[in-house]
Amino acid sequence: MQARLAATDLACRRGERLLFRGLSFDCQPGSALHIAGANGIGKSSLIRILAGLLRPFAGEVESEGAMGLVDDRLALDANLPLGKALGFYEKLDGCCDPGRSAHLLQLEALMDVPVRYLSTGQKKRAALARLLNRGCPIWLLDEPLNGLDAQATASVEALVAQHCAGGGIAVVASHQEIALPGARTIDLAEYAA
Repeated sequence: MQARLAATDLACRRGERLLFRGLSFDCQPGSALHIAGANGIGKSSLIRILAGLLRPFAGEVESEGAMGLVDDRLALDANLPLGKALGFYEKLDGCCDPGRSAHLLQLEALMDVPVRYLSTGQKKRAALARLLNRGCPIWLLDEPLNGLDAQATASVEALVAQHCAGGGIAVVASHQEIALPGARTIDLAEYAA
């Protein structure tokens, strides 16, 4: 799995406020990076910069390999049952093992439930299932544990560890503790402007 994600001297400005500056890192295959910090410090903005959805105020991002993003925007049709919503993307993304992600994330009992009726934690697991089905080497996860119970949290931690062990890269922005074997932690407070 070819993957690389690097940032050089990144700075982020939102409105008139400079959130962080001087942030650099280089993630090679098998790397896990935990972006920590209080709410409002710029974790989500950093994830959006890495995904190419937001321009940095300064610095640059280099990447090799497809990226998958999980944030608070659920990209599944809210009116479809979960099984059909995931099935649409399984076909679109060329998923080679349909249903595996639903099993791994304990979603099998929810396949007939319309997406709009899922709880916050169920929606988060559905977004992670879609990510698994895509087969992207670079995972950008923005607060992936929000709304998850202890069992689902352990499943997500295991999936991220397995992804990195297979040569993938995971960048996880979270104010919560997350078990990521061998992860480097960057506290954005250290880069506050």
